[in-house]
Amino acid sequence: MPKAIRVHEYGGPEAMVYEDVPSPEPGPGQIRVRQTAIGVNFIDIYFRSGAYKAPSLPFTLGKEGAGVVDALGEGVTDFRVGERVAYAGATGTYAEEVVVDTKGVVHVPDAISDETAAAMMLKGLTAQYLLRRTYRVQPGDTILFHAAAGGVGLIATQWAKHLGATVIGTVGSAEKAELARAHGCDHVILYRDEDFAARVREITGGKGVPVVYDGVGKATFPASLDCLSPFGIFASFGSASGPIEAFDIGILAAKGSLFATRPTLFTHIATRESLDANAAELFEVVASGAVKIPIHARAKLADAGEVHRDLAGRQTTGATVMIP
Repeated sequence: MPKAIRVHEYGGPEAMVYEDVPSPEPGPGQIRVRQTAIGVNFIDIYFRSGAYKAPSLPFTLGKEGAGVVDALGEGVTDFRVGERVAYAGATGTYAEEVVVDTKGVVHVPDAISDETAAAMMLKGLTAQYLLRRTYRVQPGDTILFHAAAGGVGLIATQWAKHLGATVIGTVGSAEKAELARAHGCDHVILYRDEDFAARVREITGGKGVPVVYDGVGKATFPASLDCLSPFGIFASFGSASGPIEAFDIGILAAKGSLFATRPTLFTHIATRESLDANAAELFEVVASGAVKIPIHARAKLADAGEVHRDLAGRQTTGATVMIP
């Protein structure tokens, strides 16, 4: 029997149980994938802890992975057994085998390895929509990216540099600062040690930036708004430090007719057309070498608990991939 990580009750890393599960059968419009690499993301912690609710208990964690198609459901014509595929919006990828709706699956080009695909689908497609859709970064822009040494940050900062932007990144430690610089950050701010809004104003000669990309949440708000130039966009795409509390919308007027948005990846890849277009753009910058996908940790699927401890403690940089 194949193995999977199952959560029987919401809780800490110890709530994840590595156990035998029946081999899943693909239904109409689905494929079964024998996974070769599994992506790990902060959203997995939200589901494990119960911050986000699964449809029912017990359930298998995970949204992201890559592998080889080994069975087709009824009516599937766009995928074949033996093809390499990857996905960012699946359900239950902490497993040796997973069933996925084909509408959320992409073919993996030869130039991209399974590990790279599993490490970059969710984070890379997040970077793609942030930089190309939420606020379309132009040559000459100066942008602020919080948690620049994190999984999304290391991809986004390289990509923003490739697009011709000057990148200001915030990080939590000197070690992460070095990493951020190596991946394209022009200016690195240790947000625990210094007033990042004041530093951004200093770097930009008092003008501020047109966009702040914020996956941190509570710890960086509302100071993020003080980094923006008039009509700037506050793009909140995660809450690694805890959720932003309700705020008076009038603050956006007071600080310069600002825009605030809370986009999600799943809206951006909800149709086959948008998923293919966004993934093609991601694959292109990675295959060209303009953006390298940093995999900083590899672990066995059985060790998912330790992986979550490191991720929750914000001890990780770049991507972690689990190998079934």
